[in-house]
Amino acid sequence: MLKKFFNYPIFLLLFLSFIGMMGFGAIVKYHYDGGVKYQFLQKPVMLIVNVPISVREMIKYRTLNLNKPPKLQKHKDKKKFEQFIPNNRNALLVLPRYDYSLSRSVVDIVDLNNFEIIHTYKHDINEMNNKVTNTKEFPRLKIGDAPIRFEYRHPLLLEDGSIISDSDYSVEFKIDFCSNLQWINDEEIFHHSKMLDHEGNIWLSGQMNPKSQYVEKKLLSNNFFDDSIIKINTDGKILFNKSVTEILIENRLVDQNLFRSTYNDPIHLNDIEPALTGTQHWKQGDVFLSPRHQSSIIHYRPSTNKVINYITGPFAQQHDVDIISDKEISIFNNNNFFDNNEYSEVLIYNFETKTFKKLFNDQLQKENFKTKSQGLSHILKDGSLMVEEQNHGRIILFNNKGEKEWEFVNKDKNGDIGFVSWSRVIEDEIFIKNFKSMLKNKTCLN
Repeated sequence: MLKKFFNYPIFLLLFLSFIGMMGFGAIVKYHYDGGVKYQFLQKPVMLIVNVPISVREMIKYRTLNLNKPPKLQKHKDKKKFEQFIPNNRNALLVLPRYDYSLSRSVVDIVDLNNFEIIHTYKHDINEMNNKVTNTKEFPRLKIGDAPIRFEYRHPLLLEDGSIISDSDYSVEFKIDFCSNLQWINDEEIFHHSKMLDHEGNIWLSGQMNPKSQYVEKKLLSNNFFDDSIIKINTDGKILFNKSVTEILIENRLVDQNLFRSTYNDPIHLNDIEPALTGTQHWKQGDVFLSPRHQSSIIHYRPSTNKVINYITGPFAQQHDVDIISDKEISIFNNNNFFDNNEYSEVLIYNFETKTFKKLFNDQLQKENFKTKSQGLSHILKDGSLMVEEQNHGRIILFNNKGEKEWEFVNKDKNGDIGFVSWSRVIEDEIFIKNFKSMLKNKTCLN
């Protein structure tokens, strides 16, 4: 009977196709489970798997060049910059952005008195990538972070004019005022925010490898993202590194179901806000963590390994927690609930009353302001609010009355819109004075 079956070419073809599909599927599963063997099979199979995705992206973004990040369309009819209310501000905007006309990212320093670019950082990315030696941690760095795809994520501008940044899930690095590379840290994968603490050290999001003890013990997939909080000094030396999953387990805030899931990214840490001073509600040296996929804010004390507060509320997949007073924090709410999710929000949480309120919510809705991922907010000293719509390359500043002061859309000289990747405002008058003094004595060749 079986012999007769194989005498029919169509049935033989179907049988072999079924066997081939099973093998094809097994290779795909092996790849996504973190398998490192059989690269000669994985590479062509994954190339085929990605063809439909690539075709869809080409149609969606109307381009044959998928090396570049996609051009953004939501605000294509807006001006690059428009001032609605004149207001001289002694402040600097650190603006990391993608410039399509240059086919790369840059960091502009913008004077908010007149919105003029007074300095630009643009270092040699290939030179940096060639100096990375930890190829086990970064096997595809020269592909994923090639100059055409590299991004400066939340660059930290220091008093000497240098900046510390990464390209999100990449090495951490420092470049000087003239964009010369100072150092690289490739010990861990670094990502998302960078914030100075009261001692002049820097808190960063990272990923532990090797994994932390509990993750290593319970791990079901090699691709599990073991997000950690990392403190480095300005020379790039790691001073502290602690897994967020480990923090939650040791404080009895999660159970083993975290590891039973096949989901590899249950934490997704996107911001660490250090407490520069102590108040009735937190101590100097405490940090506030924003794990997006837990939809929570974690008030953590590194000195005792204790979670002081675990805050949940009317926010979903949030980004960017900021301390804004001695009893309040702000939370940028991406607002990714199942319903009523058309707009992103800025929430204020009060530790005394344990209540939330929305800031300038009517204005954000009027502006059709929504970023499903990333994004941030910054409340200035006078109560004004800056919001970054990262997914669409737009920044808006509302004055303290809620009136739109200005709007920026990251258009290049050809009108193409690229992403902005976590800007920040500097209002320290002494810092600004010193920075502008460096500009006057600038001797950079680039």
